[in-house]
Amino acid sequence: MNTLLTSKQRNDVLLSMAQLIADEKAALLDANKTDVDSYKGGDLAMYDRLKVDNEKINGMILSLQQLVADIDPIGKELYHFTHENGLKITNKTAPFGTVLIIYESRPDVTVEAAGIAFKSGNKILLKGGKESINSNLKIVDLWHKALAINNVSTNWVAYLNYNRLETQAFLEKPPQKVDLIVPRGGENLIAFVRQHATCPVIVSGRGNNFIYVDTEADLDIALSVIINGKTTKISACNAVDKVVINDNLPNREVFIEKLINKLSASNIEILGDAELARFENVSAYSDEDIWYKEFLDYKIVIGGVNSTDEAVAKINKYGGGHSAVIITKNNETANNFMACVDAAAVYQNASTRFTDGGQFGLGGELAISTDKLHHRGPMGLQHLVTNKWYIYGNGQIR
Repeated sequence: MNTLLTSKQRNDVLLSMAQLIADEKAALLDANKTDVDSYKGGDLAMYDRLKVDNEKINGMILSLQQLVADIDPIGKELYHFTHENGLKITNKTAPFGTVLIIYESRPDVTVEAAGIAFKSGNKILLKGGKESINSNLKIVDLWHKALAINNVSTNWVAYLNYNRLETQAFLEKPPQKVDLIVPRGGENLIAFVRQHATCPVIVSGRGNNFIYVDTEADLDIALSVIINGKTTKISACNAVDKVVINDNLPNREVFIEKLINKLSASNIEILGDAELARFENVSAYSDEDIWYKEFLDYKIVIGGVNSTDEAVAKINKYGGGHSAVIITKNNETANNFMACVDAAAVYQNASTRFTDGGQFGLGGELAISTDKLHHRGPMGLQHLVTNKWYIYGNGQIR
């Protein structure tokens, strides 16, 4: 019979892991340097996610400490009902069982996501990208040390050092029970996992986020939010890729000129529809399908719409279901936009860069789900659980 670890056992492992990362920081940085030096690809976002520095290591340690301080997500009562025949019926949170996390280039996921899965009572299978193999194996070695120190089986955290064909074979016919798969990465990874997986998949990682500038926008806020969303971290799934501006915006020409100047100053390549391409430093795009693309690069698309309804329709057609913003002083317009846009996180007058488990008060995050089942948006500790019915009787029959 499988026995769940107690809350104290799980917390003790997390505390040991935090201490081990601090103690072996130099070795972890060395392992990561090997990965970074070996990476020959030209993908700026991949490089940014791959590199580990002191700040990222401090973030790993903090995420584990926050998990320890957080409420145990297992066994929380969701519903209780006493049947007229005396049956006591309770619905409580429960672990999924075994969670497989497939991700690209981010060694911090090997700490943060594994920590969330472990704290919520799940066995973790980790499949990182080949570009971060040395970093990931070092971190998994630390996980195994943290487990062993606390007399907990190292089977709770496993690393799948597989190539693409081996990963495909595992997804199609897992040699062990897998209850949930979470792919974190680009569209190709997500499509690969969805095509081959034989158990539930929660999609995470795709952004393609939109900002809509309404006729009643505060233009200083609009400029600030767009620049922050586009330029602060191009490798993040919560970065901005598209801006749509209402054709009836007062001082529209002046605003667009200012926006172009600020984007150009940050070396952002600006693409526009036919009307926007008449501005200097804006290139006309050749294919409407560009509205579907997530760039993870110094690139943005700007276009016009003639109403809030048209903005909503455009976002719902092309957006990734992640984050969308309206810049407006009109709260009624904002509420209508936010209710109608099909995205996990909707904003009025604030940057998409806040769509993040830590920023939303969840501590760390396993993923940012753009699916609607069973959870949407940042998935923190309290979301990596399913539920289970407990029924207590004394001989009742139906």
